Amino acid sequence: VQLQASGGGLVQAGGSLRLSCAASERIFSLSAVGWFRQAPGKEREFVAAISGGRFSTWYANFVKGRFTISRDNAKNTVYLEMNSLKAEDTAVYYCAARDVGTWSPLKQDYGSWGQGTLVTVSS
Repeated sequence: VQLQASGGGLVQAGGSLRLSCAASERIFSLSAVGWFRQAPGKEREFVAAISGGRFSTWYANFVKGRFTISRDNAKNTVYLEMNSLKAEDTAVYYCAARDVGTWSPLKQDYGSWGQGTLVTVSS
């Protein structure tokens, strides 16, 4: 499945952005989808995930209460709503999909990746 991430941009600290991850295939609705991010000079890290089917969600501790992942299967799209953004949230954000419905925090478990969208938070 091909993924297209969008919605990044420049925002002030405390602001909000909504990222979108659009998929090319309808079967996407059965797949777990994760958002990861990679800051300059750092490893790509898990941010949030949503399972296929039952839409259970999981978050990294550093975004709990600030970010919300959701999906609209009619649009083959997963969203990441980001609120109360901090300078340390600055990174390229990637969406990724598994070929199963079970989520994972491990990037090697995801076979399809979007191209990334840059989020820059100014302090």
